[in-house]
Amino acid sequence: MSSSPSSTVGRPAAQVANATANTVANPNIRELQAESITVRIRWFGVVVGYLLVNAGDFINASARNTSKGELNALLAVGAVYALIDTVRSMKGHVLLAEFRILISIMEALFIGLLCYFDEGVSSPFRFYYFLSILVCAIRHTPKLAFATFGLHALSYSMLGLLSPTRSDDDATQMLLTLVFLGWAAWAIIALTALLKTASQRLSELNGELVENQEQLEARIRDRTKQLQESQALLVQQEKQAAFGLLAAGIAHEVGNPLASISSIVQMLNRRNADDYTKERLEMVDGQLTRIQRTLQELVGFSRPASQMATLVSTEAAINDALNIAKYYKRWKGKKVHTDFDPDIKAIRTIYDQLVQVVLNLVLNALDATEEGASITVRTRQEKSEANVDVVAIYIADEGHGIPEDAQAKIFEPYFTTKKTGTGLGLFVCRQLAQQELGGSIDLVRSDAYGTEFRLTIATDLTT
Repeated sequence: MSSSPSSTVGRPAAQVANATANTVANPNIRELQAESITVRIRWFGVVVGYLLVNAGDFINASARNTSKGELNALLAVGAVYALIDTVRSMKGHVLLAEFRILISIMEALFIGLLCYFDEGVSSPFRFYYFLSILVCAIRHTPKLAFATFGLHALSYSMLGLLSPTRSDDDATQMLLTLVFLGWAAWAIIALTALLKTASQRLSELNGELVENQEQLEARIRDRTKQLQESQALLVQQEKQAAFGLLAAGIAHEVGNPLASISSIVQMLNRRNADDYTKERLEMVDGQLTRIQRTLQELVGFSRPASQMATLVSTEAAINDALNIAKYYKRWKGKKVHTDFDPDIKAIRTIYDQLVQVVLNLVLNALDATEEGASITVRTRQEKSEANVDVVAIYIADEGHGIPEDAQAKIFEPYFTTKKTGTGLGLFVCRQLAQQELGGSIDLVRSDAYGTEFRLTIATDLTT
């Protein structure tokens, strides 16, 4: 059944083109469509035959000299054959698909018998030869169609030899019929071959259209993903810039009073005071120094990151990240262990970016663990998949793990398993690791016993 034009409304162009291409290119679908046309032509022939045999006296002025009993019996056989073909077609099968030439032989014999019991070489049933060749040309190859023409020409020639001569014009009529049958066969086969070629070309064009459409949609998806990632990075950078301004402002406002207090404490220390007072002043001075050091760490972390690669000790960078992380509210009650590979030398990388990535991974580990749990940070010298020397930093925790269905999405922007997370931490870390540190971040494992990430960084960004 053909679909109405309205059935394609609202469907993507690629789906419509793909459906058309599949219909044209699939030999089974094309053969079933040809079989549907063949069934209609056969039923048309049966109905017209019955009318020609049984209503001939009303159509023509003079009665036709025919054998109605034999013709009706032959047409009944043809009707049964058409019925079987119809049932097979409705079930999606082609009758005698593996014995196609047998169909042509049976049709040549059937049409010849119809003509023999009707009016011989001048019987109207001789035009059924043309219908048979048309059906064969639609369904099969030109080679088989020409073979069918040969069988029909032989059938009609045998009909002329076996039929009694009715007039002197029978021989001429027979010759003209054979000539016309041959010309019509050539024309029909040529036209159907042209249509098949056009269908094949249409299939190729539709296939190219589908491919181009899929490529376009893939590019759109890639561009959309890149835009989302760029927006996520921009949001993170804006937040970090705002945090830097806030930290600088806090350091300035707190730094001035601290400097004044520190000066007063130093002045009091220079006076002759008793031991108890000196001890208390030294304690105050120590706490002031601690506050100043904390402010310096805060300002140092929040300043714009340097993009210049320098010789960096991975151990020092990790310790700096841990020194910042210890001010996080969830640090309390956690056990943080380090295991540094002594064979790792200083590497050429971007220090600020390395500290930021390690800090983010440590903060995630702190969020995932409860009090009393342990977090381990270790370093190893390894080879990458490209057989290049890299430094691998492992951050493992004893937390609750990441749900299995979420593990494939944790590096996507705006995806988070935290109740108050932004979904940008791991995404930004992987971007920094890939684009700035020449490495990557991978999830090593995550189960009920904890989670472990691996950060790999190039040992020399200049190479």
